[in-house]
Amino acid sequence: MLPAPRTEGRYAVALVCLGNICRSPMAHVVLEQRLADAGLDDRVTVASSGTGGWHEGDPMDRRAAATLDAAGYDPSRHRARTFDSSWHRDHDLVLVMDEDNLRDVGGPGDRTRMFRDLDPVDPGAAVPDPYYGGDDGFEEVLRMVERTTDALVAELHRVPGLS
Repeated sequence: MLPAPRTEGRYAVALVCLGNICRSPMAHVVLEQRLADAGLDDRVTVASSGTGGWHEGDPMDRRAAATLDAAGYDPSRHRARTFDSSWHRDHDLVLVMDEDNLRDVGGPGDRTRMFRDLDPVDPGAAVPDPYYGGDDGFEEVLRMVERTTDALVAELHRVPGLS
């Protein structure tokens, strides 16, 4: 069950990884597309960030972008951002990709969880960082992101005032 929105009829989701160039931007692009497909894009906003600022302003990793593009998504608008404490205030739900990210954003809470807590295959697991691996790692991340995002959109449909 998702936390209630802070603003009636609106919901804001933040996705967080380490550098905001692989996992969280992939999830961001997929979630925005799935929200549009579900007719929720006018009520649910999505943002992504990294806990480290090394890539601030950069596009996503070229392999992440290529994986999304090959699957029919548009990765071109992404620019890396850095998480700060205001994200907790500005978002109804903060979803992180791994335990390190969870620690870096202040730990679990009512509005802060692991992204894959919603994964129907392996709830609560981390999304592995594909940065230092090959293309198959990005494809694996996309599969995790797509099924978890589908579950997230289904949960958003249950939030009062959004459907």
